[in-house]
Amino acid sequence: MLISTSDFRTGLTVEVDNDVYQIIEFQHVKPGKGAAFVRTKMKNMRTGAVIERTFNPNEKLAPARIERQEVQYLYNDGENYNVMNMETFDQFTISKADMGDAVKWLKENMTLTVATYNGQIIGVDLPNVVELAVVETAPGIKGDTASGGGKPATLETGAVITVPFFVNVGDVLQVDTRTGSYVKRV
Repeated sequence: MLISTSDFRTGLTVEVDNDVYQIIEFQHVKPGKGAAFVRTKMKNMRTGAVIERTFNPNEKLAPARIERQEVQYLYNDGENYNVMNMETFDQFTISKADMGDAVKWLKENMTLTVATYNGQIIGVDLPNVVELAVVETAPGIKGDTASGGGKPATLETGAVITVPFFVNVGDVLQVDTRTGSYVKRV
């Protein structure tokens, strides 16, 4: 069953030029002269690149069936990341390339969502906020407050983020995985 451009909605995944795209924005345009068209902004699910494209109003696209499964991250064997399906308990590996930026926030036993298309991994989603311990940072100075400025801190996963001056080694922080920013101290 094909999808008409009149059925576009934000978040819909479609096949365009043998690739998978998610619609971020769309607008039906009816100019005074000429034919109507649909202007879209779409994100490539494999590469993350955002493109703009226009479609005729009578154009039809194939829907992309994205399968999502919850997995538990087990360990890194040096080259691949080993995970276990939470429903079937099947174990499989994910390459570093397929993991993308998620590797900066990975902690053993963390629950992830893996998106696949035609059996190929196209994305790994982490929880929006993770708790990680600080392993290295400059010592806090008495009188520093949460307002204004910050210092770099290395977390247990190796990621480096900017934290307020009062954060010390050993503190457990909440970090937003979408932006890589400090949320709060736990």
